[in-house]
Amino acid sequence: QVQLVESGGGLVQPGESLRLSCAASGFTFRLYTMSWYRQAPGKERELVAAITSTGSITNYADPVKGRFTISRDNAENTVYLQMNSLKTEDTAVYYCNAVRPVPYVNYWGKGTLVTVSS
Repeated sequence: QVQLVESGGGLVQPGESLRLSCAASGFTFRLYTMSWYRQAPGKERELVAAITSTGSITNYADPVKGRFTISRDNAENTVYLQMNSLKTEDTAVYYCNAVRPVPYVNYWGKGTLVTVSS
């Protein structure tokens, strides 16, 4: 059974940091590109950051560049999102995503809520 379980969300003040984790099971984690998406209230889900299967290439959305870092541990089947200098506009539910292009497979976690508020 495929599972992506996010953790680490919570309530923080602007300028603070959080580290999200996504524990994967039920599939061959090391073969998948992993991503973090987020969805703010009233907005569409958007890509935050992605990392290739080996971790050699990362990609970030412009609003988080320089503040967020995505990483993965293929031995632990876990992907992380280190979020620094958080802003109120980072408030959203953050989702973990796993994708393999051939054959195409796409998995989603249930999300973890991040609230940035003073």
